[in-house]
Amino acid sequence: MNFLFPYIYERYLAKQIYAAFGFILFALVALFLFFDVLAELGSVNQQYTLLLALGHVLLKAPSRIVEIIPIAGLISSIYVFAMLASQSEFTILRIAGLDIRRGLLMLGKISLPIVAVTLLMSEWLGPMAESFSERMKLKAMGSSFSSQFRTGVWVKDQLRDEEGVGSVRPGVRYINIGKIEPDKQVRQVRMYEFDDAYRLLSIRNAESGRFNEAGSWELNNVTETRFKEAQTKSALDPVYSANTSIKPSMTLASKVTPEILGVLLVNPERMSIFSLGQFIAHLNENKQDVQRHAIAFWKKLIYPFIVFVMLALALPFAYLKARAGGIGIKIFGGIMLGMSFQLFNALFSNVGLLGAWPAYLTALTPPLAYFLLALIGLKWVSRS
Repeated sequence: MNFLFPYIYERYLAKQIYAAFGFILFALVALFLFFDVLAELGSVNQQYTLLLALGHVLLKAPSRIVEIIPIAGLISSIYVFAMLASQSEFTILRIAGLDIRRGLLMLGKISLPIVAVTLLMSEWLGPMAESFSERMKLKAMGSSFSSQFRTGVWVKDQLRDEEGVGSVRPGVRYINIGKIEPDKQVRQVRMYEFDDAYRLLSIRNAESGRFNEAGSWELNNVTETRFKEAQTKSALDPVYSANTSIKPSMTLASKVTPEILGVLLVNPERMSIFSLGQFIAHLNENKQDVQRHAIAFWKKLIYPFIVFVMLALALPFAYLKARAGGIGIKIFGGIMLGMSFQLFNALFSNVGLLGAWPAYLTALTPPLAYFLLALIGLKWVSRS
């Protein structure tokens, strides 16, 4: 603590902000979890009991905490600075030499532990707990994963030889999976393989499949139909021959792993930086659109900066005189300011997605705009 905050006033302000932050974060998380429990009550039945529903909601708490941390940081900072202003303590600190530059530097150091906790939850604890939560609910309800498409999940893969192994060759394979079980077993698998001229080479159907330790899919009860073009006099009137075979099992080499399939069923904003990077690399390899996932990736990278921006937005409230409004009014203004940032951030992400703007620019613009707003506010209130 003394290493990060060598000055007494820094330790004093850090303790005040952390105490208020912990209380407000607990209150907000409890409120949101209460609403989550109410929403989950509609799914309660004999198999999925109320106790399991409560466990399902509690396991989602780390992801909720990650979403709420910036707003909690803003509200707690505004509360602390408003209290200091009302008791003239911040005025004494200003007289002692706490200028804007030192104030921002102090807030940057205060944000570091909050950032560390946020990254820990968003990159490890949150995804792990949410995955376990979903598996627990699905096991209790006896259901399986499925995408928003009625036909299941669609994913693009690289083409191999006729046996599905060997090195990559020109062409493409489209995979359709009807269901993904909680134990990562897949069912209702269909594959369509095309050559580099997009001529259909084969159609493959499998009842089920599982990813083995060697990095290949083991498919069961496979029906495969291969198409070959016969020699014809006219290229405009091709003739194809079809050969259908049934195999009890088949090993298939593929870049499509269970992790990638799981990513397809998860909101990109809930994924870790590592999972996003892995899936973006897969999309790039298959020449698919990465805009949405790239925006989510950059938003994750700059998330620590957002926490600092929220604390910086609270600093101008310390310069306001007590007569400029009570603590309650200032906290309400902070809540509105935090909500406006969340709305602007979400809106700008959608606009950037539709306009195909650079992902880093789409993710960085909202926090930069609000940081500029914080600097303008500091400049304005420091003149008084």
